[in-house]
Amino acid sequence: MSSRYMQWMHDWETGLTSVDNNRVVRPLEWGVEWARDWPCRNGFPPGHIPQDGEQFFQDFNRRIVAGSDEFYSHATPRDFRLEKREIQVFSTRQKPDLKLERQVRGTYAEFLRFTSPARTPYPENKLMNARWFPARGRRAVVLLPHWNADAVAYTGLCRALNLLGIAVLRMSLPYHDIRRPAEIDRADYAVSANIGRTLDACRQSVIDVRSCLDWLEHQGYNRLGILGTSLGSCYAFLASAHDPRIRVAAFNHASTHFADVVWHGQSTRHIRQGLESQIDLDRLRVLWSAISPMSYFPHFARAPKKSLIVYAKYDLTFLPEFSRHVVEQFERLALDHKVVILPCGHYSTGETPYKYMDGWHIASFFRTAFES
Repeated sequence: MSSRYMQWMHDWETGLTSVDNNRVVRPLEWGVEWARDWPCRNGFPPGHIPQDGEQFFQDFNRRIVAGSDEFYSHATPRDFRLEKREIQVFSTRQKPDLKLERQVRGTYAEFLRFTSPARTPYPENKLMNARWFPARGRRAVVLLPHWNADAVAYTGLCRALNLLGIAVLRMSLPYHDIRRPAEIDRADYAVSANIGRTLDACRQSVIDVRSCLDWLEHQGYNRLGILGTSLGSCYAFLASAHDPRIRVAAFNHASTHFADVVWHGQSTRHIRQGLESQIDLDRLRVLWSAISPMSYFPHFARAPKKSLIVYAKYDLTFLPEFSRHVVEQFERLALDHKVVILPCGHYSTGETPYKYMDGWHIASFFRTAFES
């Protein structure tokens, strides 16, 4: 029965992954220009463009990991503002969900807006966006959705946390929904075969999270947490490792090495297809070590916090062995954590009944995690 259930789940996962048929295969690009304004240059002048892109990023990743507090540092934005506007879906699918579009049409919400301290060449992406779900009290969570999430995903979870007295800032990740440049149909610029741009998008996400924490503190919230799913989970871990204000963290799907997920994951096959003729996994792991949770467990352990790790037993995107490696690191460092294993896959976590199981575990965790 177990093997039959696993095969059924894997078939379902494959079907769910295949719904999006507008993925674009792009060739390897070094993207060294994205490092133009990064810190940790160690003597390289701003604007320096090397001839050997791979060697440049190998060296740069080593410097970043060694000086990551500088790399992920930020200046508090000065243009925080709340903006009321009509809710839009911003679907990344080739055929949008018309029923969902009709449901949100004519409804309004408040959004936190500010100029991202991380500079990028796209006007849409420069302006940070986070939907605001306020609640009374001092507890607040920054929520980071999954890769290519539409703008209304996680609304139900945000409201559930509100019922528990927890305010939520639901972030739009770089290059997602309203921040997506008009030239792309999906959030391809967040994770792609462009080495430098992928690094930069991750850095921007962490900086945007820290800016959101600044705003929450200004509003009187001083018990701060974070919740990330899939790609958002990676960003959430990096933010938690570099900002001691985050005392409660939930990682909904977790993995150690950024490159391993891209290489083996079912939803990133098109990225691997653009990379594998020119680079192998070992080299890619080095080039993206600066955005890999595995590089920062000592940083994560510097400040006490409570953590929840949720992973799926039949995941074909964040392979279960990667999640188990995360758990092993938490156990090795004796970190305060709880582990939940869902009987589903990556995409099916968002389907009935598993989305309710997942939501219940997350809400239950946040209900009590702030108390101590």
